[in-house]
Amino acid sequence: MKGYKAPSFQDRASASLQAKEKALAKLKAAPQLTAEELAEAAARRAEREAAAEAKAAKARAAREEKQRLADEKKAAAKQAEAEREAANAPPPKRSEEELKAARDARYAARKNRK
Repeated sequence: MKGYKAPSFQDRASASLQAKEKALAKLKAAPQLTAEELAEAAARRAEREAAAEAKAAKARAAREEKQRLADEKKAAAKQAEAEREAANAPPPKRSEEELKAARDARYAARKNRK
């Protein structure tokens, strides 16, 4: 049995050339598309692109609606929190005159009870 003989450069170059010629012949033998078939393919492509654009627009609108609802919910929660804070806020500091008037009213009420 003979050992393996590596192909020479000439062998590899001719094999490459034959493969290229074979591929070119196969390409030439393929049926060519007519203008009508090309127009139909372009129309189908345009329909697919329009459908994809409509789907994307619908998804974008749904996403924007979802974001709007989330923003409204967040704003309502913030408003409720502000109202809760306002309800739980300590009463404003009274001025010296108001404190004096309240003290005088208490003294007068105590005097009237006696």
